[in-house]
Amino acid sequence: MAMLTDEMLLESYHMATELQLDREFIALLLAEIHKRNLNLNLSTIH
Repeated sequence: MAMLTDEMLLESYHMATELQLDREFIALLLAEIHKRNLNLNLSTIH
């Protein structure tokens, strides 16, 4: 996860939820998002 930029992490999270990927995978992404104190606002996605 550390190799992902903040933007890539947020984009990955949004894509994973949109595609309804495995809940554990989404939880890992979300945990990293919280660890980095990132905002899940959709406007951050390009």
